[in-house]
Amino acid sequence: MLQLQKRILHLAWPIMLSNITVPLLGLVDTAVLGHLSEVSYLGGVALGGQVVTLLLWSFGFLRMGTTSLSAHATGMSQASNRHSSSIERVLQNALLMALIISFPLMLFAFLTLEHIIAFMGGSEIIQVLAVEYASIRLAATPAILIQYVLIGWFIGRGETKVPLIMLIASNSLNAVLDIIFVYGYGLTSDGVAWATLCADYFAASLGLYWAFRTVRQQPNRLPYRWPTWHELTPLININHQLFVRTLCLLSVFAFFTAQGAQQGDLTLAVNAIMLTLLLLISNALDGFAHAAESLVGQSLGANNVRQLRNSIWLTGTNALIIALIMVTGFAWQGDNLLGLLTDQPEVLAMAIEYSPWLIWLPLIGCSSYWLDGVFIGMQASAQMRNAMILAALVIFLPVWFLTQELENHGLWLAFYAFLLARSLFMVPSFLTILNKHQLFTEKN
Repeated sequence: MLQLQKRILHLAWPIMLSNITVPLLGLVDTAVLGHLSEVSYLGGVALGGQVVTLLLWSFGFLRMGTTSLSAHATGMSQASNRHSSSIERVLQNALLMALIISFPLMLFAFLTLEHIIAFMGGSEIIQVLAVEYASIRLAATPAILIQYVLIGWFIGRGETKVPLIMLIASNSLNAVLDIIFVYGYGLTSDGVAWATLCADYFAASLGLYWAFRTVRQQPNRLPYRWPTWHELTPLININHQLFVRTLCLLSVFAFFTAQGAQQGDLTLAVNAIMLTLLLLISNALDGFAHAAESLVGQSLGANNVRQLRNSIWLTGTNALIIALIMVTGFAWQGDNLLGLLTDQPEVLAMAIEYSPWLIWLPLIGCSSYWLDGVFIGMQASAQMRNAMILAALVIFLPVWFLTQELENHGLWLAFYAFLLARSLFMVPSFLTILNKHQLFTEKN
């Protein structure tokens, strides 16, 4: 058990650090624009960024599906004590799928961008800035989808330091270019977009180099060939369910942002800051969720039931501890953290008013993030999809509708209910999975 705990920490800390760098990109963007004279720049990036997220993170299944298949292939290889070419096939097929998807997606995005942003609302100037920002960001679509695949493949293999290197390097570049473009060349939200685009292509290039170097070092390496339908079927079966699940999740975030925009530019800006911090929370907690993906998948691939059971409980316990630490940190320094993100008095005052919603977010979302990791490792993507749909349609929308008189507080209450419902709707499937693998009893 102690050895497994060390392995979990060895897997989790690079993932946690690398995941934290993802919202740090947003934090840097927010901090740079939050100190400019006009709040519209921050609102434009918030609205445009939400559209980019909706369009591109809808294909985040490429990361999750690749992790699941890579972990299973790695576990089978470890159990047989010999290298399996199926590990490389997972990477090759997933990269091919990413490239096939990226170009039609870019075409669709550019054709519909203005209509999507107009539907989400906001003032005229914010909509103009949002379209400009999103147009630049969407040019990096192939690089972003390739990153999803590479990060998923390395996590599945248990090589979590590679995503850490990729993301820290790219986000460091983004931060430097933010300052150069905005303060050096006088750009605004468009400068932030160009900085992110450059960082995305840099991260994809770095990850491809590392992946190809890893593949070249494997014994008995087979040349690439066009995949058969039989080889693509597992990837498609997992990914189409994860696509629906991710699209549903991002639709909730898009709806949340749109409702905030309808309450005014100030509310939109405050919610943008809060959602950026939520991304920081979720990505930190996802460290142990991703560790669960890797260890649960490898345990199933190796048919090691004891390790499977221990991996589930230990990753969950670790995630809960981190969530409690984060709650304490936000309660202690939450207002000071908000002050680092903006010096505009009206934005800061409203953000502090809503800071109690921030404090408890880690604990409220902890179980849903962890269960996502366990379900991905077990390839239970259909159950993940069903829980997400129920949480959005049965809980989030009705709670929002009934609390509209509370305005933005009601919106946050609905979001809290959504996070809790995700966990509760996954519990029955979770218990069924435990019973299926006889994880309630001791078994080697």
